[in-house]
Amino acid sequence: MYEEFYDFKERPFQLTPDPAFYFESLTHKKALSYLGYGLNQGEGFVVITGEVGAGKSTLVAHLKQKLDAGRMTVGEVVTSALDDEEMIHVAARSFGLDISGGDKAAALAAIELFLHEEARSGRRVLLIVDEAQNLSIGALEELRMLSNFQLGSHPLLQTLLLGQPEFKQLLAQSDELEQLRQRVIASHHLEAMQPGEVEPYVSHRLNHAGWKGRPGFGNDIWVKLHKATGGIPRKVNQVMTRLLLLGAVEERDKIDADMLDTVIEEMVGDAAPAEEAASRPRPDRDLPAADAIARAHDEARRPSPEGQVAPAMSAEARDKGLLDHQIDAIEAAFADRDKHMEALRREVEKLGKSKASGELPEDIGLRLASIEARLDEQERSLRHVLTMMIDYFESQGSRAAA
Repeated sequence: MYEEFYDFKERPFQLTPDPAFYFESLTHKKALSYLGYGLNQGEGFVVITGEVGAGKSTLVAHLKQKLDAGRMTVGEVVTSALDDEEMIHVAARSFGLDISGGDKAAALAAIELFLHEEARSGRRVLLIVDEAQNLSIGALEELRMLSNFQLGSHPLLQTLLLGQPEFKQLLAQSDELEQLRQRVIASHHLEAMQPGEVEPYVSHRLNHAGWKGRPGFGNDIWVKLHKATGGIPRKVNQVMTRLLLLGAVEERDKIDADMLDTVIEEMVGDAAPAEEAASRPRPDRDLPAADAIARAHDEARRPSPEGQVAPAMSAEARDKGLLDHQIDAIEAAFADRDKHMEALRREVEKLGKSKASGELPEDIGLRLASIEARLDEQERSLRHVLTMMIDYFESQGSRAAA
């Protein structure tokens, strides 16, 4: 709709990776340098990591366009979760090998034969594995074993691993991946775009889509756009799509900051109900009161899930959300205390009736000691709850919450 109103040749902010829209930000330029160095070595592993939507797939699509298909054969694996045997079969299929019905040994033999044939034909082989954070340790080890194939002293396979930040952490810390880690010859983590890169990024995509200056953009939107999206390209695309759609609906020839604010509010509103239903922490009523509120307090401070548009949230909104969690935890704590107190009352009443009838149980001393200990526990728990409430309102809570 908006592309027709603004006379674009195509949608400038589609979410599907397209190398034609590749924008060389500072971090992407560094990534290409590391990729170039790694590929020139012709062996081992090159690792590129980045947040969801940081542009890893677009970067690789751009890289593939620059490779000489006559000199390099490329196989691609976009994985969800593979074990070691599945990894071998999927890798074989990525090179077009027919291994249907074969076992792991047959698949390995087919890959080795294929690599030798490519080397004798003067072609190098690159295996690109996306979403590497989803691979099992066994699958990663199989990839390492594939890198052992050689013709004489010449390595036959090089692997490019793309993954989210947790893969970078796994690779750095796992003792089981020490041998793979030693074979990484180049790596780079894609950062978000800098504030000054957002406007050139938007202009680059608009120009590729046939932009002729309509709509225009207010100079005050770029800082807000970077703040709302964190400089993540996919999030910028999401916001810009909604912004241009709003402009077309309202028949605007200029996009201003008020329109951007409207779009951000709408997107936050769209995401809020699903987020709240799926991830809002609830205190565990089976835990002691202090533990229940401590858990809710920790969960309320956890970062939001990746892959979502994350417009900047005001301090007041954050405080209100945390306050809601605190109130839930406090309610659970007092409900838990009331439950225990009711049980203690029933036990005391039972002992009172036994005393009136002259039939005191032989373990009366133990029962009274147990009741006293449980009362002390509830008092300590309640004091802990009240202390956390005070700490919250003094150090984290907003004036409105107080």
